[in-house]
Amino acid sequence: MSNLGVWEDAEPGVKRCILNANAGLMMMEVHFAKGAEGYQHHHPHQQMSYCLRGSFTFMIDNQQTTLTQGQSINIPPHASHGVVALEEDSALLDVFTPIREDLLKL
Repeated sequence: MSNLGVWEDAEPGVKRCILNANAGLMMMEVHFAKGAEGYQHHHPHQQMSYCLRGSFTFMIDNQQTTLTQGQSINIPPHASHGVVALEEDSALLDVFTPIREDLLKL
């Protein structure tokens, strides 16, 4: 069963939904409660994150950046990164290339 369009729990206070995945590109919306964390991790995929609402602190290879509504950030392949939501009901739009097959169930 595919998980496209299905909301799933990720970490505590974090829910995600893969919106689309096709031709080497994947888009995912991620919702956060205030203080919820996307744990530090890395992957071989290029990632861009766009702040739909709220604000976040990103840590990318030990460099801290704050992202607010309407701003975006680039996360290079293999970079260690994590994020913390600074406000209630914060949301990101994440885009990956190639597709994150580790998250996608077809």
